Amino acid sequence: MGVKLERIVKTYYDNLEQGKITARKCKDCGAIEWPPLLACNTCGSTEMEWIEIEAKGKMLQFVMSSPITRRPEMEDIKPYVLAVVQIDEGPAVNAMVRGITRKNKKLIESKLPYPVHATIVPRDGYSTVIFDIDEVEE
Repeated sequence: MGVKLERIVKTYYDNLEQGKITARKCKDCGAIEWPPLLACNTCGSTEMEWIEIEAKGKMLQFVMSSPITRRPEMEDIKPYVLAVVQIDEGPAVNAMVRGITRKNKKLIESKLPYPVHATIVPRDGYSTVIFDIDEVEE
């Protein structure tokens, strides 16, 4: 096998450290895989290339976390929800989305799919991608 998955993961996180959100694009069918994978989920090809993406999109649905499901290591990024986000470049992904509170929850639910954008967030020794809601219009 040509490329090991560990190298793909390392490249992805190295790119985040440089302020770039990257995905892999299938050279055979053009499908975009994000987070990046070894092979294309659409056609199975391993002929992939790196591309930079904006990762703007629409939140399709979300669920608020409860005291039982909250993770203490995520306190610094709250309020957040667990959501399905369809990014403009293609794939729908499970993601954390910041900015939804009990106060604005009903408004955002009434406007689903709701616009969001990706933000690179430094964590404890690495960077990751979290989505933020676009301005809430009341």
